[in-house]
Formats: sequence, C-alpha cells, structure tokens
Amino acid sequence: MRRRTVFGIIFVVAGLLKLADMWGIAELSWLWRHPWASWVGVALIIYIGVELIISSYEQHPDQWLKRPLPIGDDGKRVVCTARYGGDEYIYNGEAFHGARLDAFCGGIRMDLRAALITEDEAIDIHTFLGGVELLVPANVNVIVKSRSFFGGVGNDADICPDKGAHSLYITASNFFGGVSIKNV
Repeated sequence: MRRRTVFGIIFVVAGLLKLADMWGIAELSWLWRHPWASWVGVALIIYIGVELIISSYEQHPDQWLKRPLPIGDDGKRVVCTARYGGDEYIYNGEAFHGARLDAFCGGIRMDLRAALITEDEAIDIHTFLGGVELLVPANVNVIVKSRSFFGGVGNDADICPDKGAHSLYITASNFFGGVSIKNV
C-alpha cells in the first residue's frame, strides 16, 4: 500500500471520529484535549506537505494510461477525450493526419516525435480544468492560435530552419486549462 493511501485512510478516520464527536454519537472530546494531539497534528501536516512536494516531482510509470490511437469516423483523424484522468498516446512510425483533443478535468499526453507527418496538419484542443502535453518532432513548424480563459498555451518547440518543413496548426480553447508544446 502506498504512503498516500495510508495517510488518506488516517485522515478519513480522524475526520469521521471528529464528526462522531460533534454529532454526539461518541464521546471523544478527551482525545482532542491531550497536548500530544496538537503535536501529532502539526507533524502530520508538515510531513504531508513535504510528501506532496516531493511526489509532485516524481514520475510514476502508471501516471498515464497508455491507450491505442483512437481513429475518428473519417478513418484518419485522431479523436481523444480524457475525463478525470490521464491518457497517453504515442506514435511509433504511424502516419499522423490531425487530431481533436478534449481534456475535461484530466490530461492528455500525445507524443508525435516518431510520427510520419507528410503534409500540413491541424490539431484542435479543448480543455476544461485540464491540460494537454504535445511532444512534436523537430522537423515541423508549430503555429498556435489560442483562446484562453484563466489558462494558456506554452510553445517551447524549436523553430525548424528548413523552409520546406510541414506545419502543425494548433488551435487551443482553454477554460482553466492549458497546453504545453515541446520537441525535447
């Protein structure tokens, strides 16, 4: 069992005990009067804060669900929707013919670095309390149009010096969400 799960259970049990005391179901006021209770509470809050900071920098292999490419009705364009979780789509030499990415309270990571891009393509992104991370190949230009409300697009992709390079036209609509584009 992970540490986060254990501390989650401890918090739930402590909250239920406090509710039982407040509602008069059980007489537990003696538990909250001891001096050790305040020290344990402070120590627990500090530990949880440190644990959350450290775990935010860790990359867990199960953080993203690797999914097969969801091809849309036209047989070419990818249509991805993530709700309350994270999905990862990786191109391994397949042809890319555009995408529509919808992230609702979740995230999508799409790795196009090994995709075959033979012409200019469009990617439509819509986020609501979510985010999209695009990893693009270095041999394409990225052109972004964005409409965001408390969100935005970070385009960290390098500009391709090749004048004949194909372009990815990205249109992003973000509502409390964001898009990150990189080719690292």
